[in-house]
Order: sequence, then structure tokens, then C-alpha cells
Amino acid sequence: MGTQPGPSVDTAFILLKTEPSREREVYLALSDIDSVVETHALYGEYDLLVRVQCENSKALTTLLMQTMRQISGVRETETLIAVDY
Repeated sequence: MGTQPGPSVDTAFILLKTEPSREREVYLALSDIDSVVETHALYGEYDLLVRVQCENSKALTTLLMQTMRQISGVRETETLIAVDY
């Protein structure tokens, strides 16, 4: 038996909390990331909502750990992976 590839991650939504007064700076940094499809500023518990599209779960992990969480001003992230029914 061969190894089955992992499930494809087409779309994920990432909620971000930023350091106070750093929302715009983080928003602009997110705009430069190719996988980011759209970004929205929010009122409430989270400061930004980002929709991303990645080829697979490994690409999503890399995007989160090595790119998004490294942006100066990002304090916390929460990732919601969209699924098809």
C-alpha cells in the first residue's frame, strides 16, 4: 500500500490580534503576502481577518509559522480551515 497524500487546504481564515496601534502596519505587511486573498480590519476581540489560499497543509503551516507570526506587531493568531461538505 502506498502513502495517501494529506488533505488539500484550499481556504483558511486567520484571525489576528495585534499590538496596540499596530493594526495598519500589520494590515499592510499582510498585503504583500501572495497567499493572502483578502484582509479586513475588525472591531471586537480580533483586529484583523485574513483569507488565505494554500496548496496544502504544509504550505499553510509554513505561511503561519514562518511568515504571519513573524510580522512585527502580531500578538496572536487563530486559524479556521474551511471544509467542503
